[in-house]
Amino acid sequence: MTKQTIVGRVGQLARADIGALLDQAEDEHKMADQLIRDYADTVREGEQAVADAVGGLRLMEQDHAEDVAAAVQWGGKAAQASTRADELRSAGRTVEADRFDTLARVALGRQLHSEREAAAGRSPITAQSETVDRLRAGLDRCKERLERLRAHRDELVVRSRTAPAPARGTVLDTVREIDVLDPTSDLGRFEEKVRREEVRSQGRQDLPASALDGQFESLEVLEDDPEVSTRLARLKSPANR
Repeated sequence: MTKQTIVGRVGQLARADIGALLDQAEDEHKMADQLIRDYADTVREGEQAVADAVGGLRLMEQDHAEDVAAAVQWGGKAAQASTRADELRSAGRTVEADRFDTLARVALGRQLHSEREAAAGRSPITAQSETVDRLRAGLDRCKERLERLRAHRDELVVRSRTAPAPARGTVLDTVREIDVLDPTSDLGRFEEKVRREEVRSQGRQDLPASALDGQFESLEVLEDDPEVSTRLARLKSPANR
């Protein structure tokens, strides 16, 4: 028998035809008890899986929001550095102007990187949201079937107490093994639990133009990307001044 993830088990139990399973059982009472245990265990573990999945989803959404905010911040820093470069160049301070233009290119590279990170994070967020919705829907169906099984088990108990003694004596003690439920397998833990990315660097505050160069120390320079040159040219366009 193969092991199942909790997501797979919830799906199987949500789709299972419990009426047919009970009809197939050699001992309907024992089968009802077994199904109740299976559904109860799955609901309990499924609820924990939902909590884990929602927690992972919130972290993914937070990281995405941070990437979007970082892209905006780096765009502002790039514009600030470019403006300072233009001011210095107008004053004839070419060397300093070139240095600030380099800082602007670095900031634009970081903006581009953050935008790409944000774009890459959208698909996993969508997939995780769909997984949470699917798991919640499956759990709702499992809970409904669990209540039906408990009511049916109670009905069987009443019937067995009122049945003639010979009829009660013919009940077998075995339950036919049904692979679709696989009650003996170890449930796999939720496989789509999200690992949060490493802690992001802090202190992304805007500083005065005179201190701009200090903000770019130790940053990866991505100025070779053609998109960086395009964005810098756009910043220096008269329409953006």
